[in-house]
Amino acid sequence: MQDIKEIYEEYFETVNKYLFCLTKNYDIAEELTQETFYRAVKRIGTYKGDCKISVWLCQIAKNLWYDQCRKNKKIVNYDYDMSNLEVKDSVEEQIISNDEKITLYKKMQKLDEKTREVIYLRITGELSFKEIGDILNKSETWARVTFYRGKQKMKEGD
Repeated sequence: MQDIKEIYEEYFETVNKYLFCLTKNYDIAEELTQETFYRAVKRIGTYKGDCKISVWLCQIAKNLWYDQCRKNKKIVNYDYDMSNLEVKDSVEEQIISNDEKITLYKKMQKLDEKTREVIYLRITGELSFKEIGDILNKSETWARVTFYRGKQKMKEGD
């Protein structure tokens, strides 16, 4: 098994992106990412190797996020604007791009929570269907079908 420094360096970005998908807040995602690795170090003996380490870390991260939501009595809100993730050449292009994103996210709000989570993980987390299935305790096929059906529902809304 890799040492913890190698694990941290290799998977920090993956865990951080995943948490950002859930939290929609860079600071909270950063804080929860640090806590995820802290807990992983404490519990490395419980890692059985039956899934990728990235999946195991994302499961820890997801549980931390849910714990924080319960603690703060927050409702996970998927309203989210990614306008600052891309740099556009002109103001007009940026306005059009932002309008398209707003439309996309409004359509996503109409989907059920699991479908929305699969789409976020796939698009913004850049995770494979296998990784998404592992994180959500489902199969790769389930993640693929859920993503496809979610896209279809969003197209029907046009």
